[in-house]
Amino acid sequence: MEAARPDIHIGMPEEDGYSLIRKIRALSPEHGANVPAIALTGYVRVEERMRALEAGYQMFVPKPVETSELIAIIGDLCRTKQLAIAGSGRGFNRRDTKSELRAIATSQGVN
Repeated sequence: MEAARPDIHIGMPEEDGYSLIRKIRALSPEHGANVPAIALTGYVRVEERMRALEAGYQMFVPKPVETSELIAIIGDLCRTKQLAIAGSGRGFNRRDTKSELRAIATSQGVN
């Protein structure tokens, strides 16, 4: 995981994105198990969404998607990851999360 930053597609012939994300989630946290992952796909059925989330993706985004919407989704996922990292090892709790999210929203001009 450290050497490569794969751009993986769910519908690939040799190894699809579902099996890849399962392998990634089986790694230790130090080796990338918790890497944020979005299933960006042309598959739009509810069954595909459930399959992607059950496989280990945090979010499912059907194509086509507006660039601004995708940027916002990636930002949300990154902020969630940053909050988890910031809270590891110190008893991060729900109150901390809410205050951190409020601070992020305020810093970006969202009320």
